[in-house]
Amino acid sequence: MADQTPLDRFKQALTGASRALAREAEVEVAWSADSPSASGKNFRVPLPPRNLPADQAREARGFADSFALKLRHHNTALHSRNAPSEPVARAVYDAVEQARYEALGANNFSGISDNLDAAVELRTASDPIARAQSGDDVPLQSALGLLLREKLTGRPVPARAEAGVEMVRNFIEARAGDDFEALALTLDDQTAFQSLALDMLRHLELTKEEGKDGGDDDEGEDEDGGEEGEEDGEEDSGQNEPQSTEMAGEASDAEAEGDSDSDLTSEEEMSDGDVGEEGEEGMMPVRPNRPWTDLPETFDYKVYTNRFDEIVEAPELCDHEELDRLRAYLDSQLQGLQGIVTRLANRLQRRLMAQQNRSWDFDQEEGILDAARLARVVTMPGHALSYKVERDVEFKDTIVTLLIDNSGSMRGRPISIAAISADIMARTLERCGVKVEILGFTTRAWKGGQCREAWLAEGKPAHPGRLNDLRHIIYKNADEPWRRARRNLGLMMREGLLKENIDGEALQWAHSRLLARHEDRRILMVISDGAPVDDSTLSVNNAGYLETHLRKTIDWIERLSPVQLVAIGIGHDVTRYYKRAVTIMDVEQLGGTIIEQLAGLFEIEGNP
Repeated sequence: MADQTPLDRFKQALTGASRALAREAEVEVAWSADSPSASGKNFRVPLPPRNLPADQAREARGFADSFALKLRHHNTALHSRNAPSEPVARAVYDAVEQARYEALGANNFSGISDNLDAAVELRTASDPIARAQSGDDVPLQSALGLLLREKLTGRPVPARAEAGVEMVRNFIEARAGDDFEALALTLDDQTAFQSLALDMLRHLELTKEEGKDGGDDDEGEDEDGGEEGEEDGEEDSGQNEPQSTEMAGEASDAEAEGDSDSDLTSEEEMSDGDVGEEGEEGMMPVRPNRPWTDLPETFDYKVYTNRFDEIVEAPELCDHEELDRLRAYLDSQLQGLQGIVTRLANRLQRRLMAQQNRSWDFDQEEGILDAARLARVVTMPGHALSYKVERDVEFKDTIVTLLIDNSGSMRGRPISIAAISADIMARTLERCGVKVEILGFTTRAWKGGQCREAWLAEGKPAHPGRLNDLRHIIYKNADEPWRRARRNLGLMMREGLLKENIDGEALQWAHSRLLARHEDRRILMVISDGAPVDDSTLSVNNAGYLETHLRKTIDWIERLSPVQLVAIGIGHDVTRYYKRAVTIMDVEQLGGTIIEQLAGLFEIEGNP
């Protein structure tokens, strides 16, 4: 078309090529100023300038090719079923699988190989491996992925990562060199490749000897004392350069986010203005998804300082004009889901309103004649119990708090769906006379902030406890009408807001706000995509420090608190933390899952 720009034509060509490569006619490609990502058949790739410089056009093609190859050659269910639970092992497992499906394209098409080179260069630029000063600084998943790529495709390690790879090359090749040879022979068979990859993880001492089919890993660790095994793993890590605990904290989200995010790259995170710490998405942490372990009762959680923590109303974080723009963007995301969420909202409203309707006591001696008993009235006119009496059902005054994970790994489609669902829930419950509060939690900085600076200035005392600045956000107060707060939900779309997450303290905060309410029934619904992760805290405390605190907090609420607790996990199994929880692998399910879970609380719990 005559009015199309070169960028429009390039996007059309890119979409057509992606559809052909993925063999999926419904693939759609969109530009993104954020990290490249893929959700099902929707690809978001870097936006090149209007003059389409060759190197940046190749980067966009590279990410589109990677996403298309994953769609064509990768079985997500198979990958997830046998994935190891240890965070570093899972990151390596994901990186190895990405090397496999990208190699299938690179070995068959030289053009795809060149495009993937450009994407790898861009990913590597913000990966910690490019800044590594010693073997302890090298993320093992990044080094091993690049070495395996070199073996499978013959493409050299990017120059900016070469020094980091060389620091750990001998270690990796000594333990996994033979595995590389075997993996190269099974590129076309994901099942066989996966089995060999798990063997390689054991050779690298990243996982213990377990059944390869992964069916009962959690139970086995429970019975054997999973925590002791983790401690053993940490001791081994201290002896082998690339497996240190520090390195686990440095693992980049590009490789560690699992099935949906393994292709993400990293770019400079926009600062909110109040903190100037390093803000790279490449520094986003690995999300542990560990099985339950018997935790020591002597564990003592502490906070180094809470001077820099903040509880802030959403409008205080940006001006009204930007909030209006972000809300408009959220509304545009809502258009495609409007029909589905409206039906779900109506279903929930019918369920709640049904409990508030009047009911009847039957078989009474007086009252209104029961039409269902007319036959008995005719045949047995002397029978007295043929009447019904209307009575009011007491519907408990209720408040629902939605606590939304605002961590970096929620970026993109997950946070959009969470915001949309919160919006729909607030409107629906308000019509039913149920109060709703919407809260979010994140940190003010990546990897510490002012709290960490204070710790450094005071000589790095040992075991400092939580070492980051909390940011707890109030999007909607319980007594605030939805129409006044709707604009605030757009803040979740803001660039630079989503950072790290300390779930235990956020849960305590939301819980304390609920306890201060006067309503008879109080419900707390947590929406998250994994375990608590804060690199600054985990690098100077025990590996399970934040997770242990979260478990104890959940246990206390579930056993002793009058607050009803329910959780929805996005892409990670939160049932191992919460007794009442569901896990969804596709963010498109989130809206319906929230509705069903909340309706279940009303229906199953009844009106005690």
